[in-house]
Amino acid sequence: MTTDTEEPTLTIDELAARAGVTVRTVRFYGTKGLLPPPVLGPRRVGRYGREHLARLALIEELQHQGMTLAGIERYLHRLPPDLSARDLAVHRAVVASWAPDTVETVTRGELERRAGRPLGDEDVERLVAMGVLRSADGEYEADLGLLRLGVGLLDVPLSQEAIFAARKVLIEHSRAAARELSQLFRGEVAERDARDVRSLSAHMQPLVVQALLTAFQRSLKEELGEWLTEPSRESGAG
Repeated sequence: MTTDTEEPTLTIDELAARAGVTVRTVRFYGTKGLLPPPVLGPRRVGRYGREHLARLALIEELQHQGMTLAGIERYLHRLPPDLSARDLAVHRAVVASWAPDTVETVTRGELERRAGRPLGDEDVERLVAMGVLRSADGEYEADLGLLRLGVGLLDVPLSQEAIFAARKVLIEHSRAAARELSQLFRGEVAERDARDVRSLSAHMQPLVVQALLTAFQRSLKEELGEWLTEPSRESGAG
């Protein structure tokens, strides 16, 4: 399993191949400040790591949303400079959630490029079981909105049953939150015409997703903090 604290080991050619872009593109993003500079190793050869790969994936997602290069620059420059690969993956997930569901038929090679890593047969089987992929005549129908999340779960030390149970909890509670928020917003737009409603929806969706993500992250951090400190409290009481 890889971690965010690994030393950068990828050459620029390896980084470009993993990200599915050209070396020229990597260098261009570097000159624009969209990618942090590489770590210089022996013989002053630049080395790249997971953060660079995650940032390239985020740039790709922003492009898929139709954002211009200037817009991408503004977006990335507003982010803290020390974000980890996991933090960048969260931002990418939020950006991806703005778009409608996208299912594409891809080859195994394209699937691995989209995933950003090699995938063994067991990995593919787990992604199929999660509902992220569906095998189709030697190719795969991939839910691109879920692919990065599913790939991230491959490295999580949880059983398949626990992942499915967690998915059920998240879906049930997110649907309940979406229903209540929808009812709340309906009261605000009841007197507006259809154009205003569509405009409000387009502006509100990314804001609501970001707000839900922030609230959930804080709540989960508090819950995990309490859980992790329980043994120490019990030990102290003993």
